[in-house]
Parts: sequence; structure tokens; C-alpha cells
Amino acid sequence: MEIDQAKLEKFMGQAVGEMGAAMNAALVIVGERLGLYKAMAGAGPMTSAELARKTRTTERYVREWLAAQAAGGYVAYDAATGRYTLPDEQAFALAVEDSPAYLPGAFQIISAMFKDQARIAEAFRTGAGVGWHEHDPDLYEGTERFFRPNYAANLISSWIPALDGVEAKLRAGAKVADVGCGHGASTVLMAQAYPKSQFVGFDYHAPSIEHAWKSASQAGVQDRVGFQVAWAKGFPGKGYDLVAFFDCLHDMGDPAGAAAHVRETLAPGGTWMIVEPYANDSLEENLNPVGRVFYCASTMICTPASRAQEVGLALGAQAGEARLRDVVTSGGFTHFRRAAQTPFNLVFEARP
Repeated sequence: MEIDQAKLEKFMGQAVGEMGAAMNAALVIVGERLGLYKAMAGAGPMTSAELARKTRTTERYVREWLAAQAAGGYVAYDAATGRYTLPDEQAFALAVEDSPAYLPGAFQIISAMFKDQARIAEAFRTGAGVGWHEHDPDLYEGTERFFRPNYAANLISSWIPALDGVEAKLRAGAKVADVGCGHGASTVLMAQAYPKSQFVGFDYHAPSIEHAWKSASQAGVQDRVGFQVAWAKGFPGKGYDLVAFFDCLHDMGDPAGAAAHVRETLAPGGTWMIVEPYANDSLEENLNPVGRVFYCASTMICTPASRAQEVGLALGAQAGEARLRDVVTSGGFTHFRRAAQTPFNLVFEARP
């Protein structure tokens, strides 16, 4: 090897930064679970002793945690007073659970990825899949907590209104299927917004369906929401005015088969809403920070999930619009368009 010392030092600097970021992922979860961020939010400058008293934790641990947070820029440190402050912007992302920027759920997903790495490494060797149900439970809770703020910020305000005629149907009273609903966050949000419509969420993961029932009850929408264990290619019912897939089509082993089944279940004039991770069509266009997050998650979660199912197409989380169009139209849909987008999502409208 002929080593360029300057390039090596640049990469080592990058790697050291990422080591700290990876280690801090665990500290974010600790801070969230112990209420450290919430205790600092809006409280102004605090010493480690004050934060420990407020959260009923041990000062020596809190002192070390605060030092790590300050080194990473998550909190601000005033050397003259020895006090730490959680800036409002960081508080918005780390302490406000209904914020569209709330991040701890993402770090919970990262935690699950570390716990599952031995199983995924073995799948690399064998080529076998790893089903969604085979992951650490932190994945299921973290996924809901990470995706729910984004759905809360966009689903009712912009995504559904971007679909042709769907919002009016929902306000008047429509029949809706939410496929791959997980813990039911998207289902409950729609049910809260459109009380005249009826919603049913489907997911093959029974523990998630159990959790979704509890969420609906806590939200007071159990009169218009139901949940069932079912696969995307075989969920029951006909005459749906809207079928929704939130960030799950690319996880399916046979997404074209799922598309064909959706077509059979739609009412005349019905719409299929497909929400997918934001991606361009070529690899080089996705070589950016958001694409990196999605490729990492796809390696550890999405691709193994698809390979664990029949067909095992493994679209991956960065499939892109062109490939998704091919899948949807192969299922019998003739209308497919991008209806909305955010920096993290693409929203498509499909009709037969």
C-alpha cells in the first residue's frame, strides 16, 4: 500500500468523530429513559448536582454523562460557572415527545441494530433472511417513536390532502385499511382526524397488533378502529376507499403480490397511498447523510426482512420512485404519481 498521510489523518479524524457518535447513541437512550433531557428542558443552566437531585439519580454518573453531552454539542457548558444548559433547539429534538423532530426513537432503533448484529452477520454468510419478528423488541418501540412524530406533522396536514379526492371521502365517512400498521400510530392519527370513517390496521406481527389495540383505546378511538394479524398479500376485506402502506412496502418479500392484492380490495374509485423513505433512483444520488441512514437501516432490517419472506425481492429502503413504479404497475395499477414529499419520505398515489 502507498499511504497518503494527509488522507489517512483526515479519515481517522472522521472515524474518531463517528466513534463518539456511536457511543453517544447509548447515552441518548440513558438520558431519555432517566428523564435527564426533559429535566433540563427550559430549566436554564444547571450543575450536575442539581440535575441529579431533580431526576433522583447519582451525581457522579450524571456529571460524566453531562461531560459527554457537552463534548458532542448536545448540551452547552459554561466553564466559568460549571453549569450545563440544554439549548431550546436540542430540547425540541430530545425532550419534546410530540415534536416533529423528536429523535430518541431513532437511537432506540440503533440500539436494536447493535443487539441484532450477530444474527445479521450470520445472514450475510448464509443468505437467509431475518424476519421483523426476530429482532430485539427495542426495534418495534423505537420504530413507532421515531416515525410517529413525522406522521403527526405531515399525514393529516399535507399527505392526505395531496391525494385526489381522498380527504373529502374521509371526512364524509370512508373505509380504510392501514397495512403494515405496526403499533398503530398512523391508524390512530387518521381515526382521530376523521371520526366518520372506519379504520382497520393489519400487521403480521402479533405483539405489535396487541400494542396497537392498547394505543387505540388510550386515544379513545376504539369505536372506529380495529386491528388484525394479517399479511399484506392476504389481509381481509373488500371495498376499501383508501389502503395505506407506511414505510413498509420495501420490507415485503413480494411487494408486487401485495400490490395485486391491494388492487383486489379497493372500492371503485379507491386509492392506494404508499409512503416510502425518500430516495433518488441512482445510488450516487443517495450518497448523502439521509441516504446513509436509510442504507444502514436497510442492511440491518429491511433487506433481511424481505429475504425472510416468499420471493424475497429485497427492494431495500432506497428503492427510488422508478423501481417502486415498476412494482406497483406490475400489480395491476395504471395510475401512479408522486403526491408529496419531505426530506425523509416520498408519498405516492396509485389507482387501478
